[in-house]
This record gives sequence, structure tokens and C-alpha cells, in this order.
Amino acid sequence: MVEVPLYACLIKMFHSMVFKRIYLSFTRKVFIQYYWQKYLVWWSLGACLHGYIYYLIEPPVYAEVTGRRGDNVTLPCLLRNKPKHYKVKWTKLDPESMGVQNVVMMLSAQGYKPYGHLGKRASPRNAHAMDVSLELSHLTLEDGGRYRCELIDGIEDENVVITLSIEGLVFPYQSKHGRYRFTFHEAKQACAENDAILATFDQLYRAWTEGLDWCNAGWVHDGTVHYPIIQPRAACGEGLLPGIRSYGPKDKKRDHFDAFCFTSLQAELACAEKGAKLADVGQLYSAWHFHQYDRCDGGWLRDGSVRFPISNPRRRCGGVSEAGVRSFGFPDRNAHLYGAYCYR
Repeated sequence: MVEVPLYACLIKMFHSMVFKRIYLSFTRKVFIQYYWQKYLVWWSLGACLHGYIYYLIEPPVYAEVTGRRGDNVTLPCLLRNKPKHYKVKWTKLDPESMGVQNVVMMLSAQGYKPYGHLGKRASPRNAHAMDVSLELSHLTLEDGGRYRCELIDGIEDENVVITLSIEGLVFPYQSKHGRYRFTFHEAKQACAENDAILATFDQLYRAWTEGLDWCNAGWVHDGTVHYPIIQPRAACGEGLLPGIRSYGPKDKKRDHFDAFCFTSLQAELACAEKGAKLADVGQLYSAWHFHQYDRCDGGWLRDGSVRFPISNPRRRCGGVSEAGVRSFGFPDRNAHLYGAYCYR
């Protein structure tokens, strides 16, 4: 909850309730208006004494909104009371780069103005007079995060925060040249080349709760390095409880690790060109995760690796009891004969 100083809340209350014109006459309509006004004054006083924000509805209608890549979503923000003069600022909270580039939109009773690359896909919902919700179209993997709806009325600002989660999955990725070959920026590039982005720590943690067990440490979005362990074993968390092992922040230019990538199924899967192309690693993981794609045959992917997805584990198909995407690494194209996984 966002607390408002008592003096500011009282100023707002009396400005909005007491100094409005109340036409007194002896009609039933006026008595209804009088008692409604009286109710609002007492409610507002109680809200002030308990530290509640006054103009915005808090908590928001939905504290977390979930969507897939390519979807359209609405981040809800509603006014409880409308000040005479106000502005609403929508900002994406990025812990790595605070600044004007994070402002998505400014809106008021007179209209709205979008900002930055997100603003090009943003618009106000305007479902009713008290609605200042933000609509985002054609979600990308980078859109996930925390968004702040901030009311600016010249006395005391109020804000609520909504989290946008992109539905997807995390997969570990290493260089075809072997383990621990990526700097931070090379890890970002490797994920991008496989239809993904570097996962956040929260996404990695969720993947661990869903069964991800991986003994190689990898970069995540904030420049820290971790690896998720469900079954501690020799040289891999032996003697410790299951969890996320952390190396903390590392030098982004000098240190080398693998990568944990995050991808999401697009709302509409279609190729720009007719036909098909070799699938990216992220696309194969998406087919396995979202469509339970199950194939026992290894196939080439665009990055030069050979993998196969297993949704129904069986003895002669991977030899492991858990579902997942198995890898044969990066074999010599001229010395090994495999099929191919295509995407269209």
C-alpha cells in the first residue's frame, strides 16, 4: 500500500469535498446529494487516518497481468476520485536504467502522449471516465516487468504498481565450443539468436520450482550468475539442500559462463516466407512446453546443435525419467546423419 502523509490527505479531502459547491434546497435530490457528500467526507477522513491513498484504487484490480508474446494486454489503473487538474504517468520500472527512457505515456483529461519504443505500442483504455489503464499491443519478451501508474495532481503524488509477466519457459544454453564460453554480452546475443532473451532471476527461480535442474552456471538478465539444482550430487551441490546456487554479480566483460535463456510462444506462429526454416532452440523448447511436442529422433537446429523433445519419457527414448529437451551437442555435420526440426 502507498501511504499518503496525513496533512496532504486532509488537504485533498477538504479541497475535493468541502469546497465543492453544494446546492442546498429542500428537494429529495439535494438530501440524497447531501448525505452522499457526508458519507464521502467521513470515508475520506477514515482513509486519511489509516494512511490510504485517496485518488487511486489500491490495490489495483489485478496486481499481476500475464500474457504471451504477441498478445495484447491491459494494465489496470482506476481513479476512485478525479481531481480537477491531474496527469497520469505510466513508467516501466527498470532496475538497470532509471531515466526518462522508461516513461511509457503521459495522459490527462485533454489527451495522451506516448514516449519511447514502448509508447509506440501503448494506448489508454478509456473504458469509462475513471479509467486510466494502459493497453499494450503485440507483447515482446522484453515487455515483462513492473509498471507504475502515477497520479500527479500538484499536492501529493500517488502510485500503484502492476507486474506484467510474459508466459514462457527458461532453457539453459551453452556455446558449441563447450562449457563456460560466454561473456555477459555474448550470452545475450546467443539467446537472441535462438528466439529468446536472457532470463531474469525470477524466471529462473520459477523454472526451478517447475523442475529445472542444471549443473552449469549461467548468466541471467541482471548480470548475476546462478544454476538451479533439484537433486544435489557430486560436484553439483552435494551435501546442500536443493535450490538456486548463486555466484552473485560477475564481470560482464571478463568472466565466462553459460546462459539461461527465456522464450515464449507467439500468439500466431507463421513464417514471413512460404515454406519453413530450421527451428531455433527456443522454438523447439516452445513446441515441447506449450504443445507437448514429443519426438524420439535427434534433429538439427539452426545453431548447429542436435536435440529432441520428450513429453512422455520412456526407456528407449533418452533414458531419463523426466520430460525435457535432450541434446546431442554440436556434432560434425559431415560425420553425423540426422533429420531436421523445421519451423513455419
